[in-house]
Amino acid sequence: MSATARKTAPLPDDIRAMKGAAPIVSLTAYTTPMARMMDGVCDFALVGDSVGMVLHGLNSTLGVTMEMMILHGQAVARGLTKTMLVIDMPFGSYEESPAQAFANAARLMRETGAAAVKLEGGRHMAETIAFLVARGVPVMAHIGLTPQSINTLGGYKVQGRAEQGDALMADAKAVADAGAFSVVLEKLPASLADRITAAIPIPTIGIGASVDCDGQILVVDDMLGLFTAFKPKFVKRYATLGEDGEAAIRAYADDVRARRFPGPEHIFADKAPGQ
Repeated sequence: MSATARKTAPLPDDIRAMKGAAPIVSLTAYTTPMARMMDGVCDFALVGDSVGMVLHGLNSTLGVTMEMMILHGQAVARGLTKTMLVIDMPFGSYEESPAQAFANAARLMRETGAAAVKLEGGRHMAETIAFLVARGVPVMAHIGLTPQSINTLGGYKVQGRAEQGDALMADAKAVADAGAFSVVLEKLPASLADRITAAIPIPTIGIGASVDCDGQILVVDDMLGLFTAFKPKFVKRYATLGEDGEAAIRAYADDVRARRFPGPEHIFADKAPGQ
């Protein structure tokens, strides 16, 4: 069932059931107005730790805190009624132990109303995923290019080429076996993403992967052209709102300096109309 046909937000089991069916639609969201625009259009909205780079000007996602994720998660939750809310676990909030992961995942869900959390990592996170799922925390996994590991990966490189493909296939199977209800595949060769999609029983959500993944996700500011510092190859810009915004600001500044704004229609008389 598509998001536009629903009257209430789907749950993780509904997303899992979309494996091999109509493609799953998702975007990141960080604010209430943006959430309202995608509500009922996307199947799920992800409050991504990309918020650190997109809205806070950080150089990577590593500086994002639990408090930042909760703040933005609460804002997005206010704008959603028909789209499921998923929230990223930030760097350092889950890697130490399954117990640490559960405490922070429970806090994120409790304080934002998110239906699920997303965490990065494959086989080495399988124990943690199983621990969370067994305790009532639905988990979306994330393998391939995992931005929180950017310093050990050596940059934002394509993952899974040549002999790396077998390792990523093993990661995908491990997170599925551990109980994740879906898995994000980021920046993989399309052929590998296709093999993974065919091999595991949970939906794959592609970002720079393959058109044949079970769903797709993009950073909303990328696809709207709001974030213009750089443009990944896998991004299609559906609008140029950043350029439009800059032009609007310049036009406003010109009007103010030329005393064209405010005009008569924008100011108030001494008496109300009709007095």
